[in-house]
Amino acid sequence: MGHYWQFADNQSVKKFAITLIVFICASLPLSAYVVSYKEQFYRMYHVHYQQYPDDVIENIYWLERAAAADFANPQYAMAKITDKTDWEKYRYLFMMHINLKLIEQHLRLGRYWDKNVAYFYDAPWKEQYLRDLETAETAYRAGLYYWEEAKLWSEKARQGKFNFLYLTDIQSWEDENARIENGKLDYGKTINRELDRLLKVKAQFEAMDENTY
Repeated sequence: MGHYWQFADNQSVKKFAITLIVFICASLPLSAYVVSYKEQFYRMYHVHYQQYPDDVIENIYWLERAAAADFANPQYAMAKITDKTDWEKYRYLFMMHINLKLIEQHLRLGRYWDKNVAYFYDAPWKEQYLRDLETAETAYRAGLYYWEEAKLWSEKARQGKFNFLYLTDIQSWEDENARIENGKLDYGKTINRELDRLLKVKAQFEAMDENTY
């Protein structure tokens, strides 16, 4: 989980990462073949119709491995590569896309532990809800880190030398890049909105006492 340690500036984030690793080690099947390259790890990522936390955690693991691994030879890329310019833009788009997928998975994970409303009758379970909210908050803040990464890779993929280069085999990645540029895709706004709401709910729970219920 290499990227976690780059934004881990407090114990809660580190504990969150360690928890993910424990879940992963307990749930992942042994692979029948060696997976070495970004493209191979990315293909291990999958989205179920209904995702449970262990499914999300597994996906985070594969995406993190994809982000950290080397690229396969250009002939095995997920798009047709004809020259070095294609290859350069492909790599930038790949990294942008991986970080966007990591954001999606962390949002899913955060929402699993999130508590949208603090009802007065939840007071007896105040401490449990506060722990859950802390886990959700950590997941959301991890998403913010990946958003900054995604924007950096997106900017690299929009350099002037790529103005008339469009990799049609990965059109959805090109579309994501365009949506980041025009502001239609803004996970920073989405995540900060979730965090603002979560912190208000957290404050409501913290204010509860024996007289609340």
